[in-house]
Amino acid sequence: MYAVAIDLGTTTLAASLVDCGSGERRAITGALNPQRRFGADVVSRLDAAVNSASIRNEMSTLIRAELRRMGQELCDTAGIAWNDVHTVAIAGNPAMQHILMGLELNSLVFPPYRPLYTAGTHLSAADLEWDGSAAIYLFPMPGGFVGGDTVAFVYGAEPGEATFCLDMGTNGEIALVTGETIWATSAAAGPAFEGGNLSCGMAALPGAISSVRIEDERLTLRIIGNGHPCGICGSGAIEAVSELLRCNLVESSGRLRNPAELDSNLATRVIEYRGAGAFVLFRDAERLIVLSQEDIRQVQLAKAAIRAGIDVLAEHSRIQCNALKQVILTGSFGAFLRAEWLKTIGIFDGSMVQTTRFIPEGVLAGVEKALACREGFRVVEELAHRFRVVPLSGTPLFETLFMRHIDFPHS
Repeated sequence: MYAVAIDLGTTTLAASLVDCGSGERRAITGALNPQRRFGADVVSRLDAAVNSASIRNEMSTLIRAELRRMGQELCDTAGIAWNDVHTVAIAGNPAMQHILMGLELNSLVFPPYRPLYTAGTHLSAADLEWDGSAAIYLFPMPGGFVGGDTVAFVYGAEPGEATFCLDMGTNGEIALVTGETIWATSAAAGPAFEGGNLSCGMAALPGAISSVRIEDERLTLRIIGNGHPCGICGSGAIEAVSELLRCNLVESSGRLRNPAELDSNLATRVIEYRGAGAFVLFRDAERLIVLSQEDIRQVQLAKAAIRAGIDVLAEHSRIQCNALKQVILTGSFGAFLRAEWLKTIGIFDGSMVQTTRFIPEGVLAGVEKALACREGFRVVEELAHRFRVVPLSGTPLFETLFMRHIDFPHS
């Protein structure tokens, strides 16, 4: 028997086919969320959906069709029939899970900003307008904008005491384990860490620049699939900003220096682009790929939101960051993300760098683990009950910390 695991992200989608007998992953695929034309982030999509029933229905139809297409792609890759899939487990933030199910959204958009329910949901394939007889399970949503994706990540990561779990996506999901309590929050970071809203951004798919290194005034790029570069994904953008800061091409304020201020050959890579400065990553006769001043600002805003969210949870739990035993990091970046880059741009401090480990596809791995569990989803439900959600929106502490962390650290 086979099962499908799905990470229902705001910007990117990931799915895998699991052999339930062996627990082996038989195939994996990814795609962009087709709802992105209604907004790059959760807030803009919720605004569009809550003001128009037809838009909300269209969003539901789009995501259901795309997930079903991805499921068929997995089956084709593994050489099995869709009818051989008996279970599909899905983890996403509350907004994405609500839209998938076609639920009303007022409870998320307006106070008290809560999902319609918190427990996991069992559906049939027909409930999502799919063919076949697969049973559908959507992960629990502890509250606010902390949803099934955070539960899945924590479940798969198995964090110990005094451990931060950080999923750096369009919504930066953050969880801090202290004893039996899991403090959790969601910071609206925007899609920059997943390649969204960048001048030449793209998801972590073949053709994406996933790594940018500057050595002896020369650029070294790593391309997913080793082909021709088409754009830059999240890991490439984060490393690029880190390298520009390290080489003093970007000030702590986030301003990209102009060529006249630079005394290296890298000055030739700084050009005017759409009325502002930009750093050229790749250029040939057909394509120009840059990291623009606005792109740097997007990374700056995202990192400030994430760091402020981390500090809010540390304040509530009364655990200082230098007392953490471990930091577990995941996200749809496109490559391994070095903790040193996050220190350079101002998300981590020195003590966090020393204790960080990276889990590729952390949400998807947690969903796969739940599918392979002999106790079914009971353990997942029990884990969700341990969450204590801390809202960030409109809280003075978050706003103060956000402004404190808006600049990059001084080199």
